[in-house]
Amino acid sequence: MRGRPNLYVSYSAEMSLLPTWTQRVAAIVFLGFLVLIPLQSADGGGIIPGLGFLGDSGWMRILSEVLILAIGALGLHILTGLTGQVSLGHAFFMGVGAFTAAVLGGETGKATWGLGLPIWIWLPAAGIVAALVGALVAPTAVRVRGIYLAIVTLGLVFIGEWLWRSLPDITGGSQSGREFPGMTLRVWQEEEPLIDFGSDGPLWIILKPIDWLIPWVSVEEMSGEAKTYLFLLLLTVIAVVVTKNVQRTRPGRSFMAIRDRDVAAEIMGVPEARSKAVSFALSSFYAGVAGALLGAFTLRLIPESFGLFLSVQFLAILLIGGVGTVAGTLMGAVLVGVLPRIVQDLTDTLDRTVETGTGFFAPVADVVMSTGPDDFGLVSTLAGKSPGFNVSQLNIFLYGIILIVFLIFEPLGLYGIWLRIRNYWKGWPFTY
Repeated sequence: MRGRPNLYVSYSAEMSLLPTWTQRVAAIVFLGFLVLIPLQSADGGGIIPGLGFLGDSGWMRILSEVLILAIGALGLHILTGLTGQVSLGHAFFMGVGAFTAAVLGGETGKATWGLGLPIWIWLPAAGIVAALVGALVAPTAVRVRGIYLAIVTLGLVFIGEWLWRSLPDITGGSQSGREFPGMTLRVWQEEEPLIDFGSDGPLWIILKPIDWLIPWVSVEEMSGEAKTYLFLLLLTVIAVVVTKNVQRTRPGRSFMAIRDRDVAAEIMGVPEARSKAVSFALSSFYAGVAGALLGAFTLRLIPESFGLFLSVQFLAILLIGGVGTVAGTLMGAVLVGVLPRIVQDLTDTLDRTVETGTGFFAPVADVVMSTGPDDFGLVSTLAGKSPGFNVSQLNIFLYGIILIVFLIFEPLGLYGIWLRIRNYWKGWPFTY
């Protein structure tokens, strides 16, 4: 019976980060896999068989975006997954963090403020300022629950959109935006940074142990996309460890008690209002850090970037991955982040198939693709001139379809599917 899932024989085993040796080994192997993705072999090829394409600059940028989404989603996981407070205002706090980073780390322009401070100041400050704003909003937000809380936080997004457009000295103004500080590590404000994560060049000081352990791996030169990915991976690992430890603390257990039955939790002595406020502030901190990283990654953002769709996207990550679990949150971030690239590549493949008229998928491509005003199909190759969705519209459409399917058939999301697979093999050959 010791091999049965979710069977713990001691309290310390249940509260440990990785209670079984299988989970510990799997975590180490998976983390090693993530570190090796951007590395190249001595002959210039990928070192992971069959997945060398992930080391390309395009996929590196997508994986970096996935890591930023994961950090922001972990914050919403604390508020919605652990505390049970539905929020649609995550984009607002990301905007607070992003523009805090822009002012503290950006350069002074003709129409924008900037102090030019290093990343070790503006990145944590972005989270702290967002957390302070969240703490100010929390006393009002925690007075309501359910759909009413969602509507209150939705109002924050609209307030934020108006606020960012009305502060051009900070945000750069509507439709134009401003430049954000890049991912560079400086001691203070010296000209040459210690490490510039956005430029091509060596990162061998940090990765030299890999070169010693795996001699056929080349770490002397790396692309800027690969260096950015590794930096974001480090921050994501820290965020995951902190989030998992928050769940094990007294405040984290009070969050889950409020989520499961708030009235009973308050009767047992859990300070409901204070716990919700702390949860709101923690969630806002993660959102602020994610917003600052998003600005530093793209180097320019417009105020309209922090709109309602971004908040819905984070809620979709939780629902698709699995509400209340860190693993589900990470899986949801991967699916939501990678889906646009998969849709784009699939659309391009079907478009080429329609043009050539040959291939195994030619009948499917002919039905799916719309090539003219009188040709009805799901995806349009001539946006605005033929029926069907363009690629961005198709992504939004698929988000809705995936959400509906998971909510109806698998409320636990991708994590629920993983549980079914794990429990099947744990109990095999028995069915109980």
